[in-house]
Amino acid sequence: MKITVKVPATTANIGPGFDCFGIALSMYNKVTLEELVYPDEGLEINMLAGENEKSSSVNTIPTDTNNIVYKAVELLYNYVGQTPPGLKINIEANIPIAKGLGSSASVIVGGILAANRLLGNPADEAALLSIANEIEGHPDNITPAMLGGFIFSSAEEDGSIVYRKIEWPGEWKFILCIPDYELATSISRSVLPEKIDISDAVFNLKRSAMFVEALHAKDPELMKYALDDRIHQVYRSRLISGFSRMKGELKNLPDVLGTVISGAGPSVLVIYREDSGFEEIKSNLTAIWQEIGIKALIKNVDIDTKGAVII
Repeated sequence: MKITVKVPATTANIGPGFDCFGIALSMYNKVTLEELVYPDEGLEINMLAGENEKSSSVNTIPTDTNNIVYKAVELLYNYVGQTPPGLKINIEANIPIAKGLGSSASVIVGGILAANRLLGNPADEAALLSIANEIEGHPDNITPAMLGGFIFSSAEEDGSIVYRKIEWPGEWKFILCIPDYELATSISRSVLPEKIDISDAVFNLKRSAMFVEALHAKDPELMKYALDDRIHQVYRSRLISGFSRMKGELKNLPDVLGTVISGAGPSVLVIYREDSGFEEIKSNLTAIWQEIGIKALIKNVDIDTKGAVII
């Protein structure tokens, strides 16, 4: 039996929602699990680079039991009291790696959903989210990757994931800027302070509340305020060349709602109203990247509302 799962990229944090907010985007990885039939046995993992993943990082990903997809599959099998059979795992990596777009969350979700189908769907949504988060450690990526749309989520002390999904206004669009260098999440997190001032914490609480209300009310002016942050972007921006300048210059365009770091970076996400010209925004971004000598892919992406799909 062979199962293939298509899973979207994700952008997390989105300004004030550090480790909480996440959106599924229209870029996809595919994970295929095939149960080997006797006399075949063991584990075979194949990494396939898709259209958007051109880096050499694909070649550095483990293809043995240390692979995160296999670890996720093994954890699910153990959850139901079984050990994995001989498996062939194909991973089509079309989401750029180490770019702040949830590539690891995507393949973890794909592996778990495929394994669950192979087993006859013994695990429900709550168990699947909990198991996926145990491997990934970031529910703001795992949850939208599995369920699609905009989601705010929290990993609780008992391992459960509490989340809510809110409709994203159709007229609010995304431009994704993906520079040609990588930034490991571990490095991006290492620059964050262990403690923050209470004034900064309160600032982000207020902006997070504004964010949720801006979505409910479809209020672009409120969203412009809501996308500010004092907890992570002020520190991570030092690792992302040109980010502060992009944010400042694009703020002057009337239909740009905001510019944020995607996840841990280095990708940058611009949120804008559809009546604003994509070409004008792209021209501004291109000029900044070129001036600092960095190549970048700049493209429109849509919100993915379905999440992971078995195909």
